[in-house]
Amino acid sequence: MTRLVLICRALLLSSTAAALLAACQPGGQAAAPGAAASGPAAAASAPPVGVTTVAATRRDLPVELAATGTVTPLSSVDVRSQLTSVISKVHIREGQFVKAGELLFTLDSRTDEAKVAQAQAQMARDQAALAEAQRQLTRSRELLAQNFISQGTVDANQAQVDAQTALVAADQAALAAAKVSLSYARITAPSAGRVGTINVYAGSAVQANTTSLVTITQLNPIAVAFSLPQRHLPDALAALPDGGAAVAATLPDQRQPVSGRLKFVDNQVDAASGTVKVKAVFDNPAGTLWPGAFVNVRMTARQLKDATVIPQASIIQSARGDIVYVVDGGKAQPRPIQLLHAEGDIAAVTGVNPGDKVVLDGRQNLRPGSAVAERPREGASRPASAAGPSQKASAP
Repeated sequence: MTRLVLICRALLLSSTAAALLAACQPGGQAAAPGAAASGPAAAASAPPVGVTTVAATRRDLPVELAATGTVTPLSSVDVRSQLTSVISKVHIREGQFVKAGELLFTLDSRTDEAKVAQAQAQMARDQAALAEAQRQLTRSRELLAQNFISQGTVDANQAQVDAQTALVAADQAALAAAKVSLSYARITAPSAGRVGTINVYAGSAVQANTTSLVTITQLNPIAVAFSLPQRHLPDALAALPDGGAAVAATLPDQRQPVSGRLKFVDNQVDAASGTVKVKAVFDNPAGTLWPGAFVNVRMTARQLKDATVIPQASIIQSARGDIVYVVDGGKAQPRPIQLLHAEGDIAAVTGVNPGDKVVLDGRQNLRPGSAVAERPREGASRPASAAGPSQKASAP
C-alpha cells in the first residue's frame, strides 16, 4: 500500500513539471486558466466598467487669481520740524482726522519774529536812502540843464540810485527769507489723513529735521499690495489703460469683500519668485481696510470666451500629458487635452468638444477601448462645476 502511494505521488509531480515546461516554451499553447489578458482586445472583451459621466459644457470663464495682500496707505507722512525750537502748543489729538493745511503744532517763534522785524527795519532804511538818492539825481539833472554842474556829477548820482535800488531788492529778499523761517513755526498737515501717536507735547524741545512729531496716514482711498505670477503680467498691463482689472479684497475675519481696481504694476519681475508686484486702490470711507492688515485678494485677470469646461477631477495625469476618458459608442476613449485654466473644481480645456461625455467616477479602472456601463451620479441635478473634488487623478 505504501509503495502504491509513492508511485502515485511520483506520477503527479511528473505531470505538473511537464505542464510547467510546456508553458515556458516559446510556442507553447498552454496557459493558466482564467489568466488576465492585456491589450485593447482584452479590454473590449472584459466586463463593462461602471462609470459616471459629465457632459462638457461651453461658457465664458473668468480667469481669477488668488493671492495674499497687504494693506498699504497711498501716503504716510512723518511730520518733522524744520526749526530747532520748543513746542509752544499742540492743536491736534491722537487718532484725529485732519485736512490738508490744518494747523498741527506751533513752535516758539520769538527769535524768527525778531529777525523779520529787523529785516523790515533794514529795508525801510534802505528805501529812505533810495528816495534821497533819487531826489539828488533829479536836482543834478536840473542843474546840468542850466550848466551849473558837469555830466559826471549826474552820472555819479545815477549810480548811487542804482546801488540803492539793488540794496532795497536785497532787503526784500532777506525779509522774504525771514518770513519763510517764521512760517516754519506753524506746522500744518501736508495731506489729509488720520493722526497717529503724538510724540511731543507743549514744552518739548525739537531738533530741525530730526525729531518726529507725528505721522499722518491717508486711509481713504487706500491700497492693497500683492504679487502676480509672471504669466499674468500681459493681462495686468492690458487692463491698466481701461481703469484696471477688478480686484476684491476680503479680511480673514469678514465675508463681505471690498471692491477695487488695479492701478499699478511694477517695472520688473522678481527673479527669485517669478512674480511682479502690483497694487490695487480701494475706496475706504468706513475704514474697513487698515494699514498693515493682511487680506485675501482675488483679481479677474481676463475672460475666457466660449471655453469648454469639464470637472477638474476628471483630468488624469499621464506620462504623455493630461488626458480624459470620453465615452463614445459605449466604450472609453482617451483624449489628450490642454489645461487652459483651473478655477475651483472646474477646468477650461482644449481637446474636448461641448457635449462629450467625460468620465468622472471609475476612470481609474479604464483602459483604452474598455466597455463601460454608465450609472447615475450622486447629485446629478447639480451643475458640472460642482462635480467631484478639486484634484487630478493619477494615471493607473
